[in-house]
Amino acid sequence: MTGAGKTADVTGEGGDTISREVLAAEVQCWGRRIGVANRIREIHLRPMRRKWASCSSRGRVTLDPELLCRPAEFRARVIVHELLHLKIPNHGPLFRNLLNAYLRRYRHTDGAPGT
Repeated sequence: MTGAGKTADVTGEGGDTISREVLAAEVQCWGRRIGVANRIREIHLRPMRRKWASCSSRGRVTLDPELLCRPAEFRARVIVHELLHLKIPNHGPLFRNLLNAYLRRYRHTDGAPGT
């Protein structure tokens, strides 16, 4: 996810940190919800200087390990943003509308991406 970049002022949820496995499970859960789970080939954690995540057209999702200590809603925004690129390669109106629709539904279901 680019845009605001990594300068976003976001703090963790009371200092909580999630595991790599939980983050990967979040990616898979969102992938199922968005309908791109079958296109996710690899999930990697790698420090990134300028962005929080990236997703290749071949299905390689790379996430910055700093996401492990960010709030769930922030992680969801980053994950949904990247996975939507498996459907829509640009940041046009359709991309933005889908991003907002998925995140709006997420906020209304108490943050449970599987519902």
